[in-house]
Amino acid sequence: MIEVRHANERGHVQLDWLNSYHSFSFGHYHDPAHMGWSALRVINDDTVQPGQGFGTHGHRDMEILSYVLEGALQHRDSMGSGSTLKPGDVQLMSAGTGVQHSEFNPSQNDPVHFLQIWILPDQQNVTPSYQERHIQDAQKRGQLKLLASGDPNDDALFLHQDARIYATLLNGDEHIEYAPPFGRQTYVHVAQGSIKVNNHELKTGDGLKVMDESMLLLTEGHDAEILLFDLP
Repeated sequence: MIEVRHANERGHVQLDWLNSYHSFSFGHYHDPAHMGWSALRVINDDTVQPGQGFGTHGHRDMEILSYVLEGALQHRDSMGSGSTLKPGDVQLMSAGTGVQHSEFNPSQNDPVHFLQIWILPDQQNVTPSYQERHIQDAQKRGQLKLLASGDPNDDALFLHQDARIYATLLNGDEHIEYAPPFGRQTYVHVAQGSIKVNNHELKTGDGLKVMDESMLLLTEGHDAEILLFDLP
């Protein structure tokens, strides 16, 4: 089963400082048919104007991953963590028993474009934690690079969930063959550019729900940046 979630079907919020698209129900956008996919609960595609951002607010019992596409994103939280993320940077905050944080665009000139992703944890009330790392383009070019995993032995950010999140960059003749593990669910999100997955042509913002497929073939990328989720 392959089901396309087109970019123009997503929820949309437009404010003077924020342009946000929601792949799944979030905030005032509610669609019972799109409440998430397995443990994947949120993909918000956010563009924040210069000098603006999300003020301090709280979360608990959620794995929150930020993936920067353009610009810079300044993070602060009640654990004392602080960083300015740029393209190629990925951060993971395990909210656990509760954490306060803010996300802000420190630039006075340029917007910041990033994805905020929520994964439902398989444990409640864990100690909050913060992780980040930089992934070079060469590590994603023409191959799947593991960003986050529920296996502490993987060279990746650690998730409190039996899931894996990959990123790839594809252009021209570059292609990927991915065999979804048996009995698991897959989600593909096109962060930028366009691509073909099996017989489905996807563009920026499109998503793909996958179940019971033996092989996914990612081809015909045009400046494509793709996230792939392996989910329980």
